[in-house]
Amino acid sequence: MSTPPGTPLRVGLVGYGPAGSFFHAPLIAATEGLVLDTIVTSDPERRAQARAEHPEVSFAASADELWSRAAGLDLVVLASPNRTHVPLAKAALRAGLPVVVDKPLAGTAAEARELAALAEREGLLLTVFQNRRWDSDFLTLRALLDKGALGEVRRFESRFERWRPQLKGGWRESGDPADVGGLLYDLGSHLVDQALTLFGPVSRVYAEVDVRRPGAAADDDAFVALTHAGGVRSHLWMSATTPRLGPRFRVLGSTGGYVTYGLDPQEGALREGLRPVPGSTWGVEPESDWGTLGTDENAAPVPSVPGDYPAFYAAVAAALRDGTAPPVTAVEAAAALDVLEAARRSAHLGQAVAL
Repeated sequence: MSTPPGTPLRVGLVGYGPAGSFFHAPLIAATEGLVLDTIVTSDPERRAQARAEHPEVSFAASADELWSRAAGLDLVVLASPNRTHVPLAKAALRAGLPVVVDKPLAGTAAEARELAALAEREGLLLTVFQNRRWDSDFLTLRALLDKGALGEVRRFESRFERWRPQLKGGWRESGDPADVGGLLYDLGSHLVDQALTLFGPVSRVYAEVDVRRPGAAADDDAFVALTHAGGVRSHLWMSATTPRLGPRFRVLGSTGGYVTYGLDPQEGALREGLRPVPGSTWGVEPESDWGTLGTDENAAPVPSVPGDYPAFYAAVAAALRDGTAPPVTAVEAAAALDVLEAARRSAHLGQAVAL
């Protein structure tokens, strides 16, 4: 790495749409030891927005222009459309740059493993932005599981549901397989990653994947059931067509259950322009949003662990500086893609498939 010790690591960000502007840029800027150096976008309005929010940043019109400046960078973050993740990640690694890729890492598990092998050959960091591992409700659930507060977990129910009866347009709703659009890969990438992180490998997958809204071309309503090798069953819902939302988590164990509603507050805060600055109450859920633990007879509120999206880039900086483990590995991302591909097959066949 070319940056002297004590000097912030210089980050190039490819893409300044919602992922780049709401998530990556502010989190990079808030991370000690990182500096947002260059943003790749040719859109004049996005450049103006980026300049207003990050006055010291430079711009590149294309990824190729960024690669030509590789000697002046220490990390590249890909917040570009899904179809570009694999070719841009390959190009960045071949330019000698460590890479953060927004989820999903790739369209297939095979492509993800190819990227992992390339990064290993080049001796470079490759990690995936699975920010939902640092949601308040997820961190709270992990803490409860670590304490054995539910006894033996039997079923994990997890939902990302929305009520969006009208199409928004854009590549996320594209039916072209090359775009890697649809909710199974969008929200499903988070749901499956969380399930695997909590309960380990999967042996069996069953899925129902539908296109519900008039004029829609990509899946907008899906259910995935996983049988984990350890015996836990995960039931995952992702939908844009849900007029009555279910609980975010309902986790059932031998001695009690944990139920929580609503979404972690960090995305909303970032979209409103708030930033995780030292001394702030970042990621803190109000008491009214706390989940409950127990049975119907004795359930009681559980204080939520604060959400911590900044932990992702802090871990990236530590991995680059100190050689510690990346926050998410490409191998883990490939395992999640194995499950998502199996879900596609299951929905097509109308039956469960083995992994």
